[in-house]
Amino acid sequence: MTKQLPDSLFAIGVDYGTNSVRAIVVSLRDGQTVGENVYNYPTGEAGIIVSAQDPNLARQNPADYINGFLTSVKKAVAMAKKTCAEFAPEKVVGIGVDTTGSTPIPVDEDGTPLALKPEFKDNPAAHAWLWKDHTSTAEAQEITQKASKYKVKYLAKCGGTYSAEWYWAKILHCVRTEPKVAQAAASWVELEDFIPGYITGQVKPNEVPRGICAAGHKAMYNEQWGGLPSDEFLASLSPKLLKFKYATKPVPATHKAGDLIPEIAKKVGLPAGIAVAVGAFDCHLGAVGSGVKPGTLVKTIGTSTCDIMVSPMTTPIADIPGLCGIVPESVLPEMYGLEAGQSAVGDIFNWFVKNLTPAEYSKGSAHVNLTAEAAKLAPGATGLLALDWNNGNRTILVDQELSGLLVGQTIRTTAPEVYRALVEATAFGALTIINRLEEYGVKVKEVVNCGGIAEKSPFVMQIYADVCNRPMKISRSSQTCALGAAIVASVAGGAYKTVSAAQKKMTGVKDVVYKPNRAAVAVYAKLYKLYRSLHDAFGKTGKNPPLDSVMKELIAIRKAAR
Repeated sequence: MTKQLPDSLFAIGVDYGTNSVRAIVVSLRDGQTVGENVYNYPTGEAGIIVSAQDPNLARQNPADYINGFLTSVKKAVAMAKKTCAEFAPEKVVGIGVDTTGSTPIPVDEDGTPLALKPEFKDNPAAHAWLWKDHTSTAEAQEITQKASKYKVKYLAKCGGTYSAEWYWAKILHCVRTEPKVAQAAASWVELEDFIPGYITGQVKPNEVPRGICAAGHKAMYNEQWGGLPSDEFLASLSPKLLKFKYATKPVPATHKAGDLIPEIAKKVGLPAGIAVAVGAFDCHLGAVGSGVKPGTLVKTIGTSTCDIMVSPMTTPIADIPGLCGIVPESVLPEMYGLEAGQSAVGDIFNWFVKNLTPAEYSKGSAHVNLTAEAAKLAPGATGLLALDWNNGNRTILVDQELSGLLVGQTIRTTAPEVYRALVEATAFGALTIINRLEEYGVKVKEVVNCGGIAEKSPFVMQIYADVCNRPMKISRSSQTCALGAAIVASVAGGAYKTVSAAQKKMTGVKDVVYKPNRAAVAVYAKLYKLYRSLHDAFGKTGKNPPLDSVMKELIAIRKAAR
């Protein structure tokens, strides 16, 4: 049946996740999706290049990114033609792109990813270094140590600690461990910048459009000290880093990167000349697609979680230890963008289901079966407490060498009990971030969630509401990050003058709101105190709380719950 929509304009949002690319065609009148497609990466396990020798390694083939754009956009446009009588390719005013990050790609002087050249195709270092690649932990620690003593406070606006997930640490690790790749690379380009450059014909390092989102949050870019870190500072790490500084000035995603070139336009069924917005990270544009405004915390919950808030640039804001950055206009114009997050959420659940779930729960969907059984358990009834650090800690400890922990197991502990404890652990981690923001004066007035887990799991969302003692709202769009990309594309393409004007028309939340249960809130308040004891003891905070009573308190809570 053909949908009938008023005559309107359209934009395309393309969202690069960890395992797939999602493209949507949306009406600028109301944000309704009229065409969509998901392209799953074919390379490696779920699209990721891994190493049995190094569990910290996570790379991806840049060819998957290119094919993902061409396939997903082409099919989304074709779907829009079939399902929306008012749609026509000529009515598309803009294309926006969001991606995971920091995901830098080494390229040659022509902008070609080294992995696409025969001599480097089998070298993982020549591929895209996925956000979750933690091979550069030592380099991140070195950057942190040197920056803490340097005259310019390069880390003041990114939490005081540099991460192994970020741009310079990854490049420095490549320089030291894969010198042939580092020497062949003319530059490194973030995935968020590579795709807009590729589809506008601006791929050479000296012309590729750079987004302020990646530059500010991951590469220590700040106008206060003239942009990227000084040559002196980078050379103190390695003189070979100097050639990897940006050649173009980073700008916000509402800026136009260029126009869609004929070669790409023909392949995806669109006319050439459509405005392409500068790229940004998925969670930042997910916040835009969720209607973010001052006081709103947007949680993009997927394989990991990214938390985004904004704050007016007219009001001074404190440097917040452990954050992933406070960057002017990385989310909204005239607003600071604040980023935090957890390095693993859905990844933890998937790990447990794949590796540790008994066969009795594996008929059909193990996730569904475990969720159904875990939901029957009362808060505290498992007697278990976990730390959510299976992929390190992104915020507030910023330490990729931390790992997961489960306390309270007995010979009667079941798989659903462990599964529930892991969900609760991610909720405790979420509360820790909220507390850190408010500790430094950033008030969280509401929480809006988006992403696959928020969309599909009432069980997880109710636990988050109970642990955080706050209502949990859900973004109206099932593809919120892609919607945010379409919104900034509508501004870059001139259809809307401001992001806020577009948000008013195109965003919203679902009717369902997960509200805290008073009895559960009381139990989780007790468990959270124990979580913080484990967090502070194992997280190198220097607080060293005593742990001798944790197991006994868990038993007491379990007995009361049953």
